[in-house]
Amino acid sequence: MAKNKEIKTNAMRILEREKIPFRQYTYECEEFIDGIQIADKLSQPHEKVYKTLVTVGNSKNYFVFVIPIEAELDLKKAARSVGEKSVSMIPVKDINQVTGYIRGGCTAIGMKKQYVTRLSESAKGQESIIISGGRIGSQIELSPEDFIRAARAEYADIAAEQ
Repeated sequence: MAKNKEIKTNAMRILEREKIPFRQYTYECEEFIDGIQIADKLSQPHEKVYKTLVTVGNSKNYFVFVIPIEAELDLKKAARSVGEKSVSMIPVKDINQVTGYIRGGCTAIGMKKQYVTRLSESAKGQESIIISGGRIGSQIELSPEDFIRAARAEYADIAAEQ
């Protein structure tokens, strides 16, 4: 007899394996919606919810940046933070091939490969942040320090001034 169990994503399995506490949120969603709509659906403050952006540098290496949902990625600051001359966003059609995740369900934890990852310094003062859980309809809340550990990330000044 099959048990009705929640769908665990790669990111959740990694957090469990690393014994990192997290809280999972789920929401109804058929297709991609932006982080602001997700935060509103979950009744969470916008400054607590972060989005994952994947870029490619001059070196053809991929880099992952995690910033607040209302922020824009400063491409110059982002490039500097990873030692590249420049970085640009990858085309949406390449997200799955590069990360193993789909648009709207992309998280820096448990991608196909371990990419250099930077978390916006704005997360430093937060008790917890909310990121994609690894699929559409799923979000994970965890401390910024636990995110840094699980994603092997570093803090960086990467968000554009608003």
